[in-house]
Amino acid sequence: MTELLKPAVAVRPRGLLDQLNGPHHRASLNVFLFIVLAHWAEHLTQAYQIWMLGWPVPKSKGMLGLAYPWLVTSEWMHYGYAVIMLIGLFTLRRGFVGRGRTWWTTALVIQFWHHIEHLLLFVQAQSGHFLFGKAVPTSVLQLVFPRVELHLFYNTVVFLPMVIAMYLHLRPSAAEAAESSCSCQSVERQLADA
Repeated sequence: MTELLKPAVAVRPRGLLDQLNGPHHRASLNVFLFIVLAHWAEHLTQAYQIWMLGWPVPKSKGMLGLAYPWLVTSEWMHYGYAVIMLIGLFTLRRGFVGRGRTWWTTALVIQFWHHIEHLLLFVQAQSGHFLFGKAVPTSVLQLVFPRVELHLFYNTVVFLPMVIAMYLHLRPSAAEAAESSCSCQSVERQLADA
């Protein structure tokens, strides 16, 4: 009888974001990191084609561009990747705490600007109206830096804080470990105990 008089405790169902930033955070980070590294492979291949093989920039399209040249020249792939990066950084941010979250947020803020630059390029490519009196789609910082070098720079300044964030996330302080609710530290502890 006393059981009936006790107030019901509401159990909040765990949604997708809770799952991705909780028990599946490690797997989610691994998938996201695979996408980021695949993108890096494209840029590094393009850099190799330009600076090691001496190919002209328009012919240096990375691995995908050799097989599907239209994909690289259309701005669809570039803008799509910028959006995927932005979504990934935003979605997986909740799983980070403390110093790791600070670095992850830094990567998110830089990627937001990188996304704006790609949005400008995408809109210009789709509309045929180019900014700054240029004959091709041009981003803001592209007025100062060549496009290939600029995108290597952008990818680097987003990637480095991500790597620092993941390193700190997997090696939390005692306070950060107590605050964390994701699966990453438990995997690290299991590996350390083995």
